[in-house]
Amino acid sequence: MENAEVWIEKGIGFVTEYGPKIIGAILIYIIGSWIIKKLTGMLRKVMAKSNYDESLQKFLLNLVTWGLKIFLIITVISKLGVETTSLAAVIAAAGLAVGLALQGSLSNFAGGVLIMIFKPYRIGDLIEAQGVLGVVKEIEIFTTKLVSPENKLIIVPNGAMANGNIVNYTAEGKIRVDTVIGVGYGEDIKKTKDVLLEVLTSNPKVLQDPAPSVNVMELADSSVNFAVRPFCKPEDYWDVYFATCENCKIALDKAGIEIPYPHSVEIHKDA
Repeated sequence: MENAEVWIEKGIGFVTEYGPKIIGAILIYIIGSWIIKKLTGMLRKVMAKSNYDESLQKFLLNLVTWGLKIFLIITVISKLGVETTSLAAVIAAAGLAVGLALQGSLSNFAGGVLIMIFKPYRIGDLIEAQGVLGVVKEIEIFTTKLVSPENKLIIVPNGAMANGNIVNYTAEGKIRVDTVIGVGYGEDIKKTKDVLLEVLTSNPKVLQDPAPSVNVMELADSSVNFAVRPFCKPEDYWDVYFATCENCKIALDKAGIEIPYPHSVEIHKDA
């Protein structure tokens, strides 16, 4: 009985001393989380009305959200009775250790900041970097998310993106589609060029400025190869590429212009 009374007294003392602090910390966390949600929502609306770049919007929102959450956690901990001066010393010591352990993450954060400042690409741009090709879906604090032509999600660290080569196919607003069409040596070059140019100019997705071009590219072993080069918008690249290959074949067949078979293909005809 005496032990039970001692434990009860200790429990009552603990609740009396720490109960209000715990309840206060919980209330601060709930109210603080609600305020952070409202503030970020308001910031999102303000940036949307101010026509901020979409990439910058998401980056700043992530940065502000994490900063406010860290401040909230420190406030909750101090409410529980932990001295902020001692906490600051612990955080500083831990920050040094964590900083050394997470040099890569800090490099990715710095890379994200550089990307936001210099804007080598934006959300929606088709880019090639770090050996991958895709459309930029999102620029986060530490990583950039791309969607490949096969609809695969690719996540690349911002440190590598900021320090590597980046090919932006969207930045100039126009992209050239390179295809090669071969015809037989006995075919008329001018007639072939006219047929191929007609294919390009009749495609509504092919831009007329810069004008599409058709030129003799190579005198190969079994064919005269033409460089067929239309320009289009980056988002129309694959549509124009596939249409050019298909329509050039159809137009050349219709004009009676021979497209020689490769040496490796054997054609068997009935006698």
